[in-house]
Amino acid sequence: MSTEPLDIQTPSGTFEIEMPVRWGDMDAIRHVNNVAYFRYFEEGRVRLFSAMGLDGAQGRYGVLAHASCDFLKPLLYPANVVVGMKLVRIGRSSIELDCWIADARDRQALHARGRNVLVCADGTTGRPVPWSESDRQALLRCFSA
Repeated sequence: MSTEPLDIQTPSGTFEIEMPVRWGDMDAIRHVNNVAYFRYFEEGRVRLFSAMGLDGAQGRYGVLAHASCDFLKPLLYPANVVVGMKLVRIGRSSIELDCWIADARDRQALHARGRNVLVCADGTTGRPVPWSESDRQALLRCFSA
């Protein structure tokens, strides 16, 4: 898999979604369980791919190749969070995203930061395939400032 950046400018905007913290996301001490943070990032990626039109209908999917999360501040139920992503790099068949989870009432109050690397893959073979020109344009639209 090539991770060389393409010769296009990475946009400066972010892609954000808002979602509620669910009661079932809590652990025994009323903190949101660590696995829920990864699910929040997942929901952000799913909505990003939906906004791009990369929903598998063309036989291609976005596959998670790397996920990391730094837990900065406990998140408590009830709350609404903003899951944000910034496009860091577009490779031949991969993208890298900086991700964060913030309080919806105070977007400066970060609860977590993460990094995701996603690969465009053929649904039949599971092998990486290059982003199409329309995929690149959709990414740029989703991350426009």
